[in-house]
Amino acid sequence: MKKRFRRAAGLFLALPLLLPLGHAGAEEAPQGLSAQSAVLISADTAAVLYEKDSGKQLSMASTTKILTALLTLEEAEKKGDPVIEITEEMVAVEGSSMGLQAGDEITLTNLAAGMLLASGNDAANAAALSLSGSQEEFAEKMNRRAKEIGMKDSHFVTPSGLDDEAHYSTAYDMALLAREALKNEAFRTLCSSSTYQVTFAQPEKKVSYTNHNKLLRFYEGCIGVKTGFTKKSGRCLVSAAERDGVTLIAVTLNAPDDWNDHMAMLDYGFSTMKSVSFDGSGFSFALPVVGSDRQTVRVRGGRGGSVSLPAKEAGQVTCRVLLPPFCYAPLQKGEQVGRLQYYLGNSPVYSIPLFAEEDAAVQEKKPGFWERWFGAA
Repeated sequence: MKKRFRRAAGLFLALPLLLPLGHAGAEEAPQGLSAQSAVLISADTAAVLYEKDSGKQLSMASTTKILTALLTLEEAEKKGDPVIEITEEMVAVEGSSMGLQAGDEITLTNLAAGMLLASGNDAANAAALSLSGSQEEFAEKMNRRAKEIGMKDSHFVTPSGLDDEAHYSTAYDMALLAREALKNEAFRTLCSSSTYQVTFAQPEKKVSYTNHNKLLRFYEGCIGVKTGFTKKSGRCLVSAAERDGVTLIAVTLNAPDDWNDHMAMLDYGFSTMKSVSFDGSGFSFALPVVGSDRQTVRVRGGRGGSVSLPAKEAGQVTCRVLLPPFCYAPLQKGEQVGRLQYYLGNSPVYSIPLFAEEDAAVQEKKPGFWERWFGAA
């Protein structure tokens, strides 16, 4: 947006936005969860809908691979999904495996598939060594990315999630990680697949893997994300589900009855949330223009989208029209000049840009008396 808009004083018009509720009575918050730590958030806003010691630092087992797979897929997108040759060092790791052997050749995306479906420690180790040269260097990459995501109470040491005293996270941080990872289309495709066929470049073969996440098969709307288990960590699970435009993310750490914990949290979340749509295409306003032959230009909003909000509060959303009192020429058609800002209470929940529908050229200066009679010097 141009400086002339940023410097101008804003014009605030408070408009009520009336939205139909259509909401039956919500279920009660989950009681008696088996998890030592748990959280349920909205994927749209990261708002916490339920929590149980969600800031407690605990080991998180193979849910670690959410971050490893995300970094692997981001690198695959940057570099055109290169083929990686598997070495002895890459497969020298204990625990769950996708069956890699030294000499195999496989793409980064297929390594990520092995992490997310088969929970392959070999796949995670191979990706880490391929991308960074060592687990230590890759851990630094993991911690930098975690910081960018906003994971303030986490520290990563291993790419696979094998136990280490300095390797820990929180339920809330893992929910933020899942929220970020699900924005990556390749990640979303893999973690939501009940089965996935991996292609090896060398030796040429195809291997099908079944996702360890049982919720994909027996919870309506489940779209992922990742299971985990070690004796120290106990059963760990990060899940996500979507229904009627609402996407929720649930996390449990050290939960003996994790499947039922997650279904209880997700059922509760869906009973309390609804998807609210925002459309600014019907908004039109005449904005004064200074320094142009035109006195005003028409301003119109875009179509917008939707966001998940508490159903009992959805009808309390208000809208403010944020526009300067005027704009300076030149102004081009399609240039953003303001926005529609939607609020729930004092919290912003959605924004739709406002664009000029017309050009406003700079007014040509008319020659004065001396210029008309004597011309330019």
